[in-house]
Amino acid sequence: MVSKKPKKQRKEMLSASLKDRKKFVKAHLSKELRKELGLRNITVKKGDTVKVMRGEHTKANGKVTGIDRHKFRVFIDGIKVKKSDGTEKPLGINASNLIVTEIDRNDDKRLKQKKPKPAKKGK
Repeated sequence: MVSKKPKKQRKEMLSASLKDRKKFVKAHLSKELRKELGLRNITVKKGDTVKVMRGEHTKANGKVTGIDRHKFRVFIDGIKVKKSDGTEKPLGINASNLIVTEIDRNDDKRLKQKKPKPAKKGK
């Protein structure tokens, strides 16, 4: 994001292409994965195991069953909401409220991401 204005930030986010919306569906990594991968966050993908950190379903664990890039939501196995007609549907959770505890290691490109630059020391 270039602008500091919330209006422009929302506009950029909502008018982004599906390819660019991928970067808005990122979640923090657990401490063990941070040490292993050398990254702080990663794009959530189907098959990852996550833990919910905020909201009504706090501390719930499960595998990611789907991702909606249009609404920036992640669907987790076992987290459902009951509708008024009695049926259940998966509840979408914002990726910023999740921590990735285990990643799906089938995708080689995903694991070969660039390592982040080392942090600069104090001025």
